[in-house]
Amino acid sequence: MLTLHRVQQQTLLLLLFVVHLSRPVCVDVASDTEAVLGSSMKLTCISCLKREELKPNTNVNWYFTSSENNTYDRIHIFESNKGDSQSLDGPFKDRLIWNGSKDLQDVSLLILHVTESDRGIYECHVNRTFEFGTYTPYTVTKKNITLTVKEKASNDTTAIYSEIMMYVLLVFLTLWLLVEMVYCYRKISKSDEQVQDTATNYLAVPSEQKDNPVAPVTE
Repeated sequence: MLTLHRVQQQTLLLLLFVVHLSRPVCVDVASDTEAVLGSSMKLTCISCLKREELKPNTNVNWYFTSSENNTYDRIHIFESNKGDSQSLDGPFKDRLIWNGSKDLQDVSLLILHVTESDRGIYECHVNRTFEFGTYTPYTVTKKNITLTVKEKASNDTTAIYSEIMMYVLLVFLTLWLLVEMVYCYRKISKSDEQVQDTATNYLAVPSEQKDNPVAPVTE
């Protein structure tokens, strides 16, 4: 019973450790820059917090500069202030959907029904204000995405290989965790068996020998 209880405790600790490692981690990745005509396109913009326990006031703005007809007027197309997101009037009205995270580290957008006129430069601006009493520092992060539009999707073997490697890595990590759990279980079981054997051998010794241990014989 004691062995089973210890194994359960060790297994629970290992599972808690695995859950801690599997917590979502913010990773800054580049956005795709090639859209397919008539499909949806995700504009990825990630701005990670150095200390996730801080909860700053975050304001997000997206701007677009068209490359059609040599016009380079920048327009404000989307804004998110304190969690309230909205697509502004213009060529993207009702075609932009918030595709970010609740903690506003991922502030990506999704363009619906991509058209030829959607090619151009997209700017992602993330403004954060931190409140420490009377001291209110702020940070500004800006990222540009140059989007091209094609009639058909091109074959991207790099993405396929990356996805395969990701699944291989997940399988390897899963097998490694299973091996570690089995190893811990066997080690704990062996340790408890040794303790039980020692206790059994001790109990098997007559009480007279326990009280009067035999002195070593000397010549």
